[in-house]
Amino acid sequence: MKRKLAREDWADAALEALCEGGVAAIAVEPIAAKLGTTKGSFYWHFANRDALVEAAVRRWAEQHTEALITLLDGISDPVRRLRELFELVFGAKDERAELALLAHAGDPVIGPLLADVTARRVEFIVRCFREMDCPETEARHRALLAYTAFVGLIQAQRASGGALLSATERPAYLEFLRGIITR
Repeated sequence: MKRKLAREDWADAALEALCEGGVAAIAVEPIAAKLGTTKGSFYWHFANRDALVEAAVRRWAEQHTEALITLLDGISDPVRRLRELFELVFGAKDERAELALLAHAGDPVIGPLLADVTARRVEFIVRCFREMDCPETEARHRALLAYTAFVGLIQAQRASGGALLSATERPAYLEFLRGIITR
């Protein structure tokens, strides 16, 4: 007997489709086929394709932002919290979702959700710096530097086919960057 698909199953499959082929790859029939179900299952969970796209982005936000913030908030020392953040984020092996979403920042469904996630991430980093007694403006500047370094690195790595920074160079670069931002 097949298990009943949940809304999250569809969202996960849509996010995977986005990673593989961009927003155009989020198509109901191919995703239904991949899940081994029918379009009827889709319509049970979603009113339309935009609702599926939104659910996929929200699922990504839960897994790659909210879950990470919750995990890191368990670390009381803000210096250690930032160190862990850098290691987890810059050490990520699969940045396909980040890249796919950034590539579709102008999409009317993805754009506003991505903007909310970006603001949430930056504010988390600002809070860490504020807890390290940085003045508000400095905390914001450091947070923006950290976040744009992350986004810039993954974009530049994609543009260079991964040749810009090798896997063996990445830890030293991470330490260098962390040192500059947290100095």
